[in-house]
Amino acid sequence: MDYLFLDIFHPCLYNKIMQLYQVKKFHSTENVLEAEVPASKSLLNRVLILAAFGHGSTSILCGDFSDDTRAMLNCLTSLGVAWEKTAGGLIVHGCGNRIPNQTATLDVCSAGTAARFLSVALAFSGGDYTMLASEQMQKRPMEILAVLEQAGVSIDYLAQPGHFPFILHSKGISADEFSVDTNLSTQYASGVLLAAAVGHPLRLHLTGERTHGSYIAMTLRLIEQFGAKYTRDDDTISITPSEHSPELMEIEADLSGACYFYALSLLFHMRVCIPHVHMDTLQGDLRLLHLLQEKGVRLSDTPKGLLADGSSVTAYSGFEVNMRDFSDQALTIAALAPFATSETHITGIGHIRKQECDRIHAIVYNLRKLGIKAIEEEDGVRISPGEPLPATIECFDDHRVAMAFSLIGLKTGTLQIENPLCCRKTFSNYFEILDSITQ
Repeated sequence: MDYLFLDIFHPCLYNKIMQLYQVKKFHSTENVLEAEVPASKSLLNRVLILAAFGHGSTSILCGDFSDDTRAMLNCLTSLGVAWEKTAGGLIVHGCGNRIPNQTATLDVCSAGTAARFLSVALAFSGGDYTMLASEQMQKRPMEILAVLEQAGVSIDYLAQPGHFPFILHSKGISADEFSVDTNLSTQYASGVLLAAAVGHPLRLHLTGERTHGSYIAMTLRLIEQFGAKYTRDDDTISITPSEHSPELMEIEADLSGACYFYALSLLFHMRVCIPHVHMDTLQGDLRLLHLLQEKGVRLSDTPKGLLADGSSVTAYSGFEVNMRDFSDQALTIAALAPFATSETHITGIGHIRKQECDRIHAIVYNLRKLGIKAIEEEDGVRISPGEPLPATIECFDDHRVAMAFSLIGLKTGTLQIENPLCCRKTFSNYFEILDSITQ
């Protein structure tokens, strides 16, 4: 698989080869499958905001970086925030919420966390920032910008209003109350919580159906670890900022990426262990493992990591599940659905239409190409079991489409994935690992 690294030297050749990369048929064994996955970008990018805008230096222990994290780090460099790579992660030297370069040009690339968290943090801190993004990111609405404008921030849109690219002009936000609709994205709420944790006291009023979402809970636990305090009265959260950042933070492995491997425990009736993932994880995608558990997969927490044992499972029924609060795994369940013994019905995922692509459409479009009956609903999808036919999967430049549909390819050995390089957004060596376990 040397060609997996050719993008560094010959990107055109690499893309051409990978467009025709055929997933090999996977053969399960009695052994435990182990796979090293990158650091959680959801955790790491939140910690980077807290460390960069906070007070003091923080050493961050973590695994490999995703492209989303590289984008965040490049933006911090453009802002003049000092950080350096270490053998076990990196060290970030906080600016005390005083950005060294307040007239910076930042490119968030396709990183949604960088786009949302940085926009809010910079608006609270103040300055004049030209915010650029990839063509894909420019298509995604940024509803939080309207909230910032209501708080007195001036935004010059360089293309479509409410989208990247734009120029943000702020003298700092002094408002002590904010309101955010969680139906749009819980990342907006997290962005405000992160900014308040290293800024000034603030009350955040949450509206919508995901006010107690897992990613909001993750953010609250992280700001506590950074020394900030909060109280919660139903859907109102009051934040008292941190006075000093912790000296050390350790980042879990990315459970979202690990779930593709954990899904193999059900799909191939095998045992899978991912290092640095445990039951006390901050990450909401743990609920995917509980779905596997309902189908007979046994979960146990080992010193190395969480073990999923599907060796006693012979068949599994379809899934009937609302995935509103762990929607990143909707594609994973969709990939398992054709091999179930009954229909799968996923609901609560209407908001994933506005992610890297319209993911509901991507699920239905690709499953139909495989000859699988799939019905698109406004807020979900219905999938009937069936035998997938040979086909080429269209990723729509979405990393989760590429990684989820690779599961079907592993099961059938008759599937091709166009442009799997898009998985570099969160998991640069995903297909290299698959290649190593399919030998």
